[in-house]
Amino acid sequence: MVATIRYEDIVKVPKALLHDHLDGGLRPATIVDLAAEVGHELPTTDPEALGRWFVEAADSGSLERYLETFAHTVAVMQTPPALRRVARECALDLAADGVVYAEVRFAPEQHLEQDLSLDEVVEAVLAGFAEGTAQAVEAGLTIRVGTLLTAMRHAARSQEIAELAVRHRDAGVVGFDIAGAEAGFPPTRHLDAFEYLQRENFHFTIHAGEAFGLPSIWQAIQWCGADRLGHGVRIIDDIAPDGALGRLAAYVRDKRIPLELCPSSNVQTGAVASIADHPIGLLRDLRFRATVNTDNRLMSGTSMSREMALLVETFGYGWKELQWFTINAMKSAFIPFDERLRIIDEVIKPAYAKLLA
Repeated sequence: MVATIRYEDIVKVPKALLHDHLDGGLRPATIVDLAAEVGHELPTTDPEALGRWFVEAADSGSLERYLETFAHTVAVMQTPPALRRVARECALDLAADGVVYAEVRFAPEQHLEQDLSLDEVVEAVLAGFAEGTAQAVEAGLTIRVGTLLTAMRHAARSQEIAELAVRHRDAGVVGFDIAGAEAGFPPTRHLDAFEYLQRENFHFTIHAGEAFGLPSIWQAIQWCGADRLGHGVRIIDDIAPDGALGRLAAYVRDKRIPLELCPSSNVQTGAVASIADHPIGLLRDLRFRATVNTDNRLMSGTSMSREMALLVETFGYGWKELQWFTINAMKSAFIPFDERLRIIDEVIKPAYAKLLA
């Protein structure tokens, strides 16, 4: 059955994406255009070569080079027109890849160099997503985009960003996140923000268990109350070689806490050695709430279809497994239950039923 799964068929099948960074998914040609407008110097102005540069820099094993890649994308995302364009193209690119639901995150505090207010940044991005969604519909594609606002864990603006997220909850912001270096910046530093979000009945995920391991996951869940784990790949450290679960891993599985796994990105950052070594296979076998995600499409040279194709190639998965990951993600989305159910029942299941038949 696996041999019949072609890449072009994976592109067509409905997919749900929970972990995707707006500043990590720009089109290389767009970066070239926007950099020329603001006078920002790039490693190269050839779009194809620039795309290769981003992937190679992210693959280099050097944290400095990896971080440099985001310096180039963030630098060209400092005006409302630029933010709108990047968000619009993001929605269109995801829709073209068969993504029917996506949660895209970004850190508003990183887009203030041209004196925009935090609200103006968010409004520009939301407008771009709305434009991209409308254009996708005109092209015969369907996508629903939810926005996550991210606070940088090394900064001190998490309460402000949390309030910003709640302020725009009825305009398209569906959740909150913290991101950045885990080591030395535990999620408990931002406890006030998480307690505020809980009082407001608002959803949040936390980047945890990517680089720092089990203490990061434990704090994110037990101290901060995270609904989902951004990455969470190091939960494998609490699973014995025979598959026996430690108390934290058992809690995560029992509570159905979603893991936003990003296979290619996890290899790039050294969280795992290779796709074949990625614990996603074991986590699926053990029935964790595992989901497949892109993280940074530009830096990883990837897409949801490519991530799924890698799993098909590496683990021999068929349509049944790809549907399982997709429904896991849709169940875990930060939109109302009835909306999630509609997409599962009316979009995802019918499409996979045809393939499974």
